[in-house]
Amino acid sequence: MNGPLKVHSSSHPWKNWVLCADDFAFSASVSKAIVHLAQTQRISATSAMVLSPRWAEDAASLKELRGQIDVGLHLDWTSEFALAKGHGHSLGQTMLRSVWPSAWGGLAFQAVKDEIARQLDVFESVWQAPPDHIDGHQHVQQFGTIRRALLQVLAQRYAGHPPYLRVSRPPVGQANLKGRVMAAWGSQALTQEAQQLHMACAPALAGIYDLFDEGMNYAALMDRWLAEVPEGTLVMCHPGQPADPPGPGSAGDHAYARLAEWQHLSSDLFAQQLQKHQVCLVRGSRLYR
Repeated sequence: MNGPLKVHSSSHPWKNWVLCADDFAFSASVSKAIVHLAQTQRISATSAMVLSPRWAEDAASLKELRGQIDVGLHLDWTSEFALAKGHGHSLGQTMLRSVWPSAWGGLAFQAVKDEIARQLDVFESVWQAPPDHIDGHQHVQQFGTIRRALLQVLAQRYAGHPPYLRVSRPPVGQANLKGRVMAAWGSQALTQEAQQLHMACAPALAGIYDLFDEGMNYAALMDRWLAEVPEGTLVMCHPGQPADPPGPGSAGDHAYARLAEWQHLSSDLFAQQLQKHQVCLVRGSRLYR
């Protein structure tokens, strides 16, 4: 593999992207993949699962990259880590309980605020700085009660300089069924409510596909995204190196997709695709301000 990727040109109109690797600290193999991709300038952001027992240990390997990539909070209500902490639920339950009144079994607003504050506390206690951005495991950051509580916590906690937010809404013309469902669950409300509070949002989210489809061709998907996705888009990815033996959380995880993404993003072909499509990977903390 070649050395650090340099994606810059003064003579051509390059397109700026944020490429964010989700699930940092999910497992040792995921964290190692993300650190390597950050070191070689193949990603420009990562989102941390701070409820993972690996967060403090794995964050140490990110600290040499402070200021080179964005490091944010992957707000968590649905992983095994959230379930172990006692506030987690399945994705379906979380979606429904986020829109039900608390009297009917919906999420209690103050309890949600307290949990968001706890996850921010855990992030900051290790990283020694606020997160550059906030997104959510399985897009919980834009679900009903969680969204409203998050915006209130951020407005109170980071008055004047809040982290930017991921909005799970595909770019125009890129929405498959999965993307349309994601967008329908709060993307417009998150954008509108964040704007009222003067909080920056990424305008669109790409990188959406069926993570459990072992027949997919990630290199071909990436080539299409690079060609079609507009300036300023945030693109998510979920890379992971091979795990032997499988790590915590690997049961039912999209291990095939993690490995396919890792293999492509660390390859010379990905570097060539960036050059061909004139895409520059940049930090959202600079792009969205």
